[in-house]
Amino acid sequence: MPSGRTHDRITYLSLPPLAVIAYLLTGRGEWLLWLSGAYLFSGLMFGPDLDIYSLQYKRWGMIRWIWLPYQSCFKHRSFFSHGLIVGTVIRVIYLFSIIVIVAIFVVAIAQFIWGFPWNWRNVAEYNFNTLKNQYLGEAIVTFIGLELGAMSHSLSDYWVSHFKQSQKKPKKRRSRRNKK
Repeated sequence: MPSGRTHDRITYLSLPPLAVIAYLLTGRGEWLLWLSGAYLFSGLMFGPDLDIYSLQYKRWGMIRWIWLPYQSCFKHRSFFSHGLIVGTVIRVIYLFSIIVIVAIFVVAIAQFIWGFPWNWRNVAEYNFNTLKNQYLGEAIVTFIGLELGAMSHSLSDYWVSHFKQSQKKPKKRRSRRNKK
């Protein structure tokens, strides 16, 4: 399988053609930025190799510990980490869950200190409606960028592994006559 630096090169080199294709298909510059940013983020920091101690994992710096439960749940190169669409969906849900847990603690502490009213249901409904009504296109394009970044990683793993397997020379069989 390719090294982390090879995956990085693939990400950087495939971004310009991807950006051109995306702009030709959508004609929207802001969607191109969302897609390109998500593609780079996924290729460099949010890809399938978060299930091991990898370059992507190390790039999370001081907060990389948030990926330890993820690593313990999924075997490296499993369908759930490297699978097309499934791997990205699981990582998005996982990261969103971590963000929500941290937000709960931060808001609870802020409520305790400043005593302001807060209703989680209202906040969730407001954010969901805003996303659905105003930013649905951007959300879809962002997810596509995240998935394309992960796909470039998983497909390059597959191609390199397949190539290496095809290059192995078959072992010569010893016939019964040659055993003496």
